[in-house]
Amino acid sequence: MKELVRVRAIVQRVSEASVEVDGRVCGAVENGFLVYLGVAHDDTEADVSYLADKVRHLRVFPDEAGRMNLDVNQAGGRVLVISAFTVQADARRGRRPTFESAAPQDHAIVLYELFCDALLRSGLHIERGSFGDHMDVKSVNDGPICVLLDSRRTF
Repeated sequence: MKELVRVRAIVQRVSEASVEVDGRVCGAVENGFLVYLGVAHDDTEADVSYLADKVRHLRVFPDEAGRMNLDVNQAGGRVLVISAFTVQADARRGRRPTFESAAPQDHAIVLYELFCDALLRSGLHIERGSFGDHMDVKSVNDGPICVLLDSRRTF
């Protein structure tokens, strides 16, 4: 049986990011994270909890000496979370990625909301995309700092 990946996230440190649906801004942050979250078929609440904790405490913001020692909360940042099934893409074979490990919408939305709620409970200000809609995401990557995370800890 083929092993499926777990919850994955692409975390970008941004100076600003926003998301629009049908020309209307539904979420925006300055100086924080833009998180693209991808949920897999067999993901659980434990996977989401692990990843939310990892994002919350990821130390990639500069301290007074300019070293990446602060987490998003210590830096006074906010988080914009975008559901993106394409984070589950597998492009190892051929030229067209497969998304077979991506969770169906009814499962993915539950874990997406649990992820956002876990970040909220940790004291962060959270903005959200519009789950399942076509979104126009704009961002200014700060650094650039981009970190890949997955709950199975394969990278």
